[in-house]
Amino acid sequence: MAKGALEAAVLDAELRAQGRSMGECFGAVRDWVDCGVSVGIAPTLEELLDEVTGYLEAGYRRIKLKIKPGWDLVPVAAVRELIGRDAMLQVDANTAYTADDIPLLASLDPFDLLLIEQPFAEEDLATHVRLAEAAATPVCLDESILDVTTAVDAIERGATSIVNIKPGRMGGFLEALRVHDACRAREVPVWCGGMLETGVGRAANVAIAALPGFVLPGDTSASGRYFAEDLTEPFVLGAGEHRGQMRVPDAAGTGVTVRDDLVRDWASRPVVTIGA
Repeated sequence: MAKGALEAAVLDAELRAQGRSMGECFGAVRDWVDCGVSVGIAPTLEELLDEVTGYLEAGYRRIKLKIKPGWDLVPVAAVRELIGRDAMLQVDANTAYTADDIPLLASLDPFDLLLIEQPFAEEDLATHVRLAEAAATPVCLDESILDVTTAVDAIERGATSIVNIKPGRMGGFLEALRVHDACRAREVPVWCGGMLETGVGRAANVAIAALPGFVLPGDTSASGRYFAEDLTEPFVLGAGEHRGQMRVPDAAGTGVTVRDDLVRDWASRPVVTIGA
């Protein structure tokens, strides 16, 4: 991730000097990208449904539920009933399951999920292959995909039919572009994952999500979901025909400007220690 951050900074500086946007450099084919939201493990089912309802009202076009053993079938069934059969729903296990859970994960098929993301350990491609053979729901890999080599290997072995591209995890946007191109050449859909990016990282993620192979909504949520104040002008969801979408920055470089006043303010705040 440190390499990815440095690479992004160099790209930003070079593109600003050229007067080109990241979207133009990467090969973006759209001005707006569909946005999804990732929903964590809630304390109660009622709180989960309330949270999902709020995201639907905000306009998000896809819901992703985090699941783990003991928190899977019931919340998935409840959310599917809440949002209806036509709404996009997927689950993310973050490697929480083992081969013994293949029958349980296959039992998610009736809920018409877009995908099951990374159910098993990142190095355990063999078990992902077994699940792909046992279930109708597509298997998507996240943590297992470190670069174009691991992506192609997983695809050719049948361990994944959808890939989550996280540029930071891959060491930067140049490697992420290689993964995108390899997946597109093999007709494997991709989508853009996200972490706790400020507006700087979010801008670059939105730019790469505008490439032609990114055909599923990513985790590029609005700034307000994470920050009371962002380091840049906040990213917000569109309205009207662009409800549930985010605009791709078209200014030079990342297309956003860091708020120096906010950086100075944060840097000068005193450290407060709580407890002994």
